[in-house]
Amino acid sequence: MAIKIEKKITGFGLVTEEDKAKAAEVAATPAQSATIVQMGEPLSRPDKLVGNTYKIKTPVTEHALYITINDVVMNEGTPQEHRRPFEIFINSKNMDHFQWIVALTRVMSAVFRKGGDVTFLVEELHSVFDPSGGYFKKGGKYIPSLVAEIGEVVEQHLQEIGMLKKAGLDEHQQKLVAEKKKEFLEKHAKSGGDENAEGFPAGAQLCAKCSTKAAIIMDGCLTCLNCGESKCG
Repeated sequence: MAIKIEKKITGFGLVTEEDKAKAAEVAATPAQSATIVQMGEPLSRPDKLVGNTYKIKTPVTEHALYITINDVVMNEGTPQEHRRPFEIFINSKNMDHFQWIVALTRVMSAVFRKGGDVTFLVEELHSVFDPSGGYFKKGGKYIPSLVAEIGEVVEQHLQEIGMLKKAGLDEHQQKLVAEKKKEFLEKHAKSGGDENAEGFPAGAQLCAKCSTKAAIIMDGCLTCLNCGESKCG
């Protein structure tokens, strides 16, 4: 069949049998799908979630904060049933921190819904320091910022649902620390020394491990009467 060329010829090339074979091979190969493959099953919000609400009162806020963490139940009804956090809300009468609290909770909720290991959030929140200085909560533990206090609540919740192990001493260590504490406080009381509100010597230093003012010099070594941490091992 004759084909009439109506445009000016500017170049030409020869099609070999090899070129025809390659073209036929490409045509026969199915086009690759551009669909994004999810590494994990995306979590959709059920109509009902289970969760806990925690109340915290800090010196840096006039009113208490109420932190609600809702969980989704995975593999319900099977031996592998477990809970994992799905969303977090923070409510308070104090509106001074409203904007950044809303932003923080939305980002954290998005991380929860992505799945995977979300325990890293605890360390990230704990490492936020307030340039104006932190405060001591009930029990004598030092909290470097309000964000770190939220991290404390998240850690407590993850421990309750089994995603984090509770950091603590075993039975033998607890007994040893209790004996050391009793021994020191008896000597301290005889010498007329005062105690702080948490029951530790008034001059105790801040423990680097548990952030509690409970570290004292005992047997020539700095020892924490709260967690048992000792510079002498």
